[in-house]
Amino acid sequence: MEPVNIQVYSIVGNSLCVDAEDGQRVFDQISQALKANLTVVVSFLNVEMLTSAFLNTAIGQLYRDFSEEVIKKSLTTKDLSNVDKALLKRVVKTAKMYYKDPTWMEQTLSEITGENSK
Repeated sequence: MEPVNIQVYSIVGNSLCVDAEDGQRVFDQISQALKANLTVVVSFLNVEMLTSAFLNTAIGQLYRDFSEEVIKKSLTTKDLSNVDKALLKRVVKTAKMYYKDPTWMEQTLSEITGENSK
């Protein structure tokens, strides 16, 4: 079966992928395809700016709903610059740590920032 091709530029409507809200729309499409046991190719063609907020929402939260095994097997990205690949790698690493133990991660972030979460 052919993979589902998701064109980020088409979903967002411009070359600036900076808002979590736009990332949510991308996430919804990826998630729907993965739930249907389809393979997904996410293209970042024509995307000029990419932020961690966007990627956390679009890709990072997949690790909340799907196993790493499913994501590795079923999801491919393309048309990313080397800088954006590095950003995506950091987002994925953080997401895996967070969804493995959200309480620990939140506690650690509170300690780092000096905020008490009571």
